[in-house]
Amino acid sequence: MSYEDYLSGEPVIVTAALTGGVHGKEANPNLPETPEEIGRAAAAVEAAGASVVHLHAREPNGERSFATERFQAIDDEVRRRADDVIVQHSTGGTAAPNADRHLPLRTDPPPEMASLDMGPLNRYDHLTSENTRALVDSLHEEMRDRGIKPELEVFNDGHLNEVHGLLERRDLVEPVYATLIFGGGTLTRPRPRNLFNAVSNLPEGAKFNTLGFGPHQLPFATLAVLLGGHVRVGLEDNVYYRKGELAESNAQLVERVVRVAEELGREVATPAQTREILGL
Repeated sequence: MSYEDYLSGEPVIVTAALTGGVHGKEANPNLPETPEEIGRAAAAVEAAGASVVHLHAREPNGERSFATERFQAIDDEVRRRADDVIVQHSTGGTAAPNADRHLPLRTDPPPEMASLDMGPLNRYDHLTSENTRALVDSLHEEMRDRGIKPELEVFNDGHLNEVHGLLERRDLVEPVYATLIFGGGTLTRPRPRNLFNAVSNLPEGAKFNTLGFGPHQLPFATLAVLLGGHVRVGLEDNVYYRKGELAESNAQLVERVVRVAEELGREVATPAQTREILGL
């Protein structure tokens, strides 16, 4: 995808990352944690223009959970409250047993999409995720067997190499869909030239999504719109609306990026259009 794709006017897919698994209400009291709160947030972001909700699960005490039962409870609330939004489960994790990473894939029905981290990474002072190739392959195998579209999460340039390696080892359903992620730790530094470089090194025909952590969320979403890509926003990645001002909700962040996309001449994809674009 490129600036030429922007000019062609493909609708932009907006993904909303509603809660995450690191910070909670201590960072922003508007961040949803319970299944009911996440279900209401999913309905609100769908009404605002998001077609995909990226979901993490939490235990009743707010700590992250990989349990199938917790994802099932969230999915039930999302499907009860939202109209047609696409459910994407996170399989990413820090210091979680590999067996637990498969559990989010085993809801009934399975999610239409799931994240697949492409390699090791460090975040903050004590968070490390190994993401060995053996784990990546086993997660991809279960996604393939259950008809789940993998969202390849690329946190740095080395992970781009791993995307190409995965394509050599496994048959992925086209189009390949990669999320290019920018921030601190072992992530690629959030600089515009690094996004341009990452886009130019994607496999032929791949589509990309972009997220920048914290204050980089809005500028990197805007750059992605101009490069013909897709965007992810939400309280998982950024708890502020602007410097010093907490976001009121996930929907507020979605509404802003929808306005940006439309002002730049790209319509926002409906869930049906997203399924067509991504081959779900």
